[in-house]
Amino acid sequence: MNIVEKVERWNQFAQLEPDVRQQLDAILDNDKALEDCFYRELAFGTGGMRGEIGPGPNRMNTYTVRKAAEGLARFIEKRGETAKSKGVAIAFDSRHKSAKFAHEAAITLGAHGIKAYVFESLRPTPELSFAVRYLGAEAGIVITASHNPPEYNGFKVYGSDGCQFPPAPAEELVACVQSIEDELAIEVGDEEELKAAQLYEIISTEIDDAYNDQLKTILLQPEMDKQYGDELAIVFTPLHGTANVAVRRALKESGFTNVTVVAEQEQPDPDFSTVSSPNPEEHAAFTLAMDYGERQEADLLLATDPDADRVGLAVKDDEGNYVVLTGNQTGALLLDYLLETRQQKGTLPQNGIVLKTIVTSELGRAVADAYGLTTIDTLTGFKFIGEKMGEYERSGEHTFLFGYEESYGYLIGDFVRDKDAIQACLFAAELALHYKRKGMTVYEAMQQVYCKYGYYREGLQSLTLKGKEGAEKIASILASLRQEAPTHMASKLITTVEDFESRQALATATGERTAIELPASNVLKYTLEDGSWFCVRPSGTEPKVKFYFGVVGSSNEESEQKLTQLQQAVMSYMEAFIS
Repeated sequence: MNIVEKVERWNQFAQLEPDVRQQLDAILDNDKALEDCFYRELAFGTGGMRGEIGPGPNRMNTYTVRKAAEGLARFIEKRGETAKSKGVAIAFDSRHKSAKFAHEAAITLGAHGIKAYVFESLRPTPELSFAVRYLGAEAGIVITASHNPPEYNGFKVYGSDGCQFPPAPAEELVACVQSIEDELAIEVGDEEELKAAQLYEIISTEIDDAYNDQLKTILLQPEMDKQYGDELAIVFTPLHGTANVAVRRALKESGFTNVTVVAEQEQPDPDFSTVSSPNPEEHAAFTLAMDYGERQEADLLLATDPDADRVGLAVKDDEGNYVVLTGNQTGALLLDYLLETRQQKGTLPQNGIVLKTIVTSELGRAVADAYGLTTIDTLTGFKFIGEKMGEYERSGEHTFLFGYEESYGYLIGDFVRDKDAIQACLFAAELALHYKRKGMTVYEAMQQVYCKYGYYREGLQSLTLKGKEGAEKIASILASLRQEAPTHMASKLITTVEDFESRQALATATGERTAIELPASNVLKYTLEDGSWFCVRPSGTEPKVKFYFGVVGSSNEESEQKLTQLQQAVMSYMEAFIS
């Protein structure tokens, strides 16, 4: 079916919701807009789907959400009546239409006799992961677009272990969704009838209480927290998202009562009206928090993204100015504190495992090595960390200690199987209090980590390429790099080329190829003779191609210089492919 036929099908659909009808009417004379909305089906990938809200099969709307839920229903039906009876837990964030989309997913599942447990109001994504396990559900759904711009929303799917699906079941689910030919013809149930049949249940404080109880188990010095927690001044902003209630409760009940919330960003706001981007990776998101911090003389600033699976930290440097830590810095700090404290308490397991992604700093590996622990790399995406957690839990080969990724995602307690900003906020508060009682700032603790393990620095640059043309350009960049592989970068020899799509690593000096024991992914990573590296990866959730960089030096100055040189060399090299 071509674009004209697709547009006509939607335009002639008499039951089209009024707001979708209005959106469609507004673009009927705009060929470019119609093409973007109708040229393809909104991609349902291994983690679900994400896109701009609007009309057509390439947008987030009631009909594409029903299609995703219908695919999940068919996936569950294949697993039999027991799987259907376990039901699906559903959470949603503060974005436009999130509550509506959660409802549409529930009534679509209900039409198949599959029970939906729907949170009464917005909840953090990690609490959904917990809820799936707590309820013994067969699957979970979160309606969220994480930190994307306000015009986006999404549909994330979780398995019965509380983790996003690993490749094999994910591919089966994708096939189920793709087999649905007409998203406008999907049958749904009636909410009241489903509730009467106990197929639509609203869930509330029981899950909140159970999750909060588990949060307390990650603390290593709870007595210190209770006694001295009010000495730590914290400023917290949920950036208009879902973390406000959960973070404040966790901090307060653990002893951290000196918490000031950024009032302008406290309440849910789908337009994220006080920030250009609701992403704690963007330093501008901390502007208001820093103003509050100066007035409160805060020791620690915390900012969570809208669905509360990512958190950023800002602390005062040696000159008294707030600086935002990178995800790699925060991860290394949390890990070092975790391992050092557990070793001192005699609770550090010999078979402990640290999990990180292929684009996350090697500093974490250096920290783990110092304690005789194993570090395993996974593909980008916390579902791969969650998959490894489950694998080691079943085999007993390793005990999970910590998982993280450079994009501000961390996990300490395994009662959640996705990155958890609530956990990270609580653990970061304990870390900050620990160092404050030793007469140190968090920034000084970070410098101590560098002094102990090496001055690692990382960088990230992105190119945003929207629409059909953008998607084609991104594919072309990766194809060109495979055809014309660079041999040197920043005057250094490239010693290893890892192609995660072909799952092979090439040693350039010998030509020897070795297998990469990870699922296939459209990613290229290059390692240089001095240990520096860079990686090229299309984003799985945004119309971007990302360039990651990592170096290590003998001082802050040396590593900063090496990072600048590497970034400039790579981006200069890429200009030929980008133009």
